[in-house]
Amino acid sequence: MASRNIKRKSVVTDPVEPMVTPPSLSSDTTFLTRPKIAARSRKREMPEGLWTKCPACESLIYDKELDDNLKVCPKCGHHFPIGARERIHSLVETCSFQEMDAEMESVDVLNFTGPASYVAKLAAYKKKSHLLKDAVITGVGTIGSHRTALGVMDFSFLGGSMGSVVGEKLTRLIETGTARGFPVIIISTSGGARMYEGTFSLMQMAKTCGALALHARHRLPYLSVLTHPTYAGVIASFATVGDLILAEPRAEIGFAGPRVIRDTTQAELPEGFQTSEFLEEHGLIDAIVPRKEMKARLIFYLDFLMAARKAS
Repeated sequence: MASRNIKRKSVVTDPVEPMVTPPSLSSDTTFLTRPKIAARSRKREMPEGLWTKCPACESLIYDKELDDNLKVCPKCGHHFPIGARERIHSLVETCSFQEMDAEMESVDVLNFTGPASYVAKLAAYKKKSHLLKDAVITGVGTIGSHRTALGVMDFSFLGGSMGSVVGEKLTRLIETGTARGFPVIIISTSGGARMYEGTFSLMQMAKTCGALALHARHRLPYLSVLTHPTYAGVIASFATVGDLILAEPRAEIGFAGPRVIRDTTQAELPEGFQTSEFLEEHGLIDAIVPRKEMKARLIFYLDFLMAARKAS
């Protein structure tokens, strides 16, 4: 078959004119810019309330693991702050704690004024803490086989400061222990006397120590446990007059802060001079007890002290 030669006709088209943007009808010649689209980050945000960073070793700790470990870092042993009710739960036998004076609340007897009134501060901290009416919880519970008068301070309420209510609740606790023949344990964490109550807060130092002196006359044991931090009026009164004074590891304990002491004495201070380890080395503290061992050690001490009392 003969090949067919097909000639293609070339199609001539008119040249395409470039498109021109029509002029704006308004006199404003400002160019409109398209909004920038933020680049999508591939980094997933960490949900709050799941992990906590240890301030000592900077490890990330799963919050449930931290709670199960009594708020102690499993990597380095750093002791995080712990609430009063959590601490009570870790020490007493199940359902054995009977709280005392739970409805006692502070009042503003001096009409204290400042950037915020005392009444407003109390209301804010009560709302924040929900379960606390003041900076201490007192009551009677069973530790091991011993019915014990137990008071636990909470730093989250106004820095654990000691006002009239804290002093009164602790005094009533000590008097209850004396009347019923119970040992007394007070676990302290505080910034000192409560400035909003002036002299009334300072009176609590003498009142609590007077009750403890009567308790000692009945040859009943008093154990004081110091936790981070314990300062000022609390350390200068009931916190340091125990038959045994215990402390958690690396707790800061002192009458005044390091800066105040340095400025007052104009002297260089020893490194770590306000830690529980330094104070144990120099004789103020009898023993340093990690939080997870605290219950077992308290039972051991109570067994010894109460047996000695019965034998005398």
